[in-house]
Amino acid sequence: MEIIVAGNGKVGEAIVKQLSTEGYNLTLIDNDTERLQDLSEHYDCIGIRGNCASMETLKQGRIDKADLFIAATGSDEVNLLSAITAKGINPKIHTIARIRNPEYIEQAYVMRNVFGLSMTFNPEKQAAKEIERLLKLPGFLKRDSFAKGKVEIVELRIDEKSKLKDVSLSTIYKTVKCKVLVCAVLRDGEAFTPTGSSTLREGDKIFVTAPTDALATLLKNLDIVTHKVKNVVIAGGGMLSYYLAESLEKQMDVTIIEKDEERCKKLSEALGKTNVICGDVSSKMLLESERVAEADALVTSTGIDEQNIITSIYGKKCKIPTVITKLDRMNDSEFINDLPLGSVVCPRTLCCHNVVRYVRAVKNQIGAAVTIHSIAEGHAEAMEFVVDEKTKNCETPLKNLTLKENVLIVCITRRGVIEIPGGESYFKKGDSVV
Repeated sequence: MEIIVAGNGKVGEAIVKQLSTEGYNLTLIDNDTERLQDLSEHYDCIGIRGNCASMETLKQGRIDKADLFIAATGSDEVNLLSAITAKGINPKIHTIARIRNPEYIEQAYVMRNVFGLSMTFNPEKQAAKEIERLLKLPGFLKRDSFAKGKVEIVELRIDEKSKLKDVSLSTIYKTVKCKVLVCAVLRDGEAFTPTGSSTLREGDKIFVTAPTDALATLLKNLDIVTHKVKNVVIAGGGMLSYYLAESLEKQMDVTIIEKDEERCKKLSEALGKTNVICGDVSSKMLLESERVAEADALVTSTGIDEQNIITSIYGKKCKIPTVITKLDRMNDSEFINDLPLGSVVCPRTLCCHNVVRYVRAVKNQIGAAVTIHSIAEGHAEAMEFVVDEKTKNCETPLKNLTLKENVLIVCITRRGVIEIPGGESYFKKGDSVV
């Protein structure tokens, strides 16, 4: 499958990295010669220097032979123009464009046929949605949705006070008192699929499959105290903060702290109910004067990872109940796991997963994964697919299946009914399986 990616920033690199590992034939277009050469050598792709919105450059990249074009530059206008040009040269090509400006999002969707768009993605908006979900049910480090939002895989850390510490999975129901399944355990940097005889240890991160309506019960029975978030402080006033505040201000009190005065004015005009403060979140005096420590939740969303880390550590030290940290560049660093950062959200990773899911669907056409999430810090993958007439082993009890090592069926949805499966469970045509 021939894929052209335009733009080699953080998002473009994440997409190239993932698609490269899956063996696609990649061509990368960008104006930065040095960085282009770097990525071309590292990820085994062809690099072309030039303007991706130029017909000449696209033809040089063999756009007429490509199956998919992904426009991930930092300019919405360039992405839209390059998608139109790509579609004009090759009407059969699939096109994906990164659109960040709120003014363009609805327009790009309504006029997607005019723009020649198969799909759009917005890293900041996707990250804002993820943070909103974490704020609505604090207590989980991460939440990934399946079965149209009816099933989730949630991440929990086993600490010294956890009721799951030293508990065998065969007896876990006595503690959680609701139907869940521990589908993966991350221990000392290694992920594994546990069995009934596995015992959870302090320091483990566990990934639990459960119906969405059982999550509150799960937290309650584990004595993980959560309370409704009534006020949230957002450090940084970028696009992610705007999207998040726009959604949250209808439900709670929102404060944004941003040091750029001009940006503060724009946020104040666009967000009628959000309190916008012009100041530097690195100033302890400012944080104390604004009584940030009294907030129910702190979201650190500046453009600097180090600043977000320091501010989140401050929030944890002040015992703010919910702390969420946005990281871009440092998300893959191992030492991050040992820092008290609360939940960590990475915009480029979230949008990369969505793009890769679409690419896989284009490649497979039938039987492709409906939803794909990377879990356990990238050591495992959870995917959802719909059972069709080509799926093997329909109506065979799971206890009679021989699956590859570390492969686990964790949920079956049939006509809207969720089942956390046991040995007698089976799937059939029309079911959704995780």
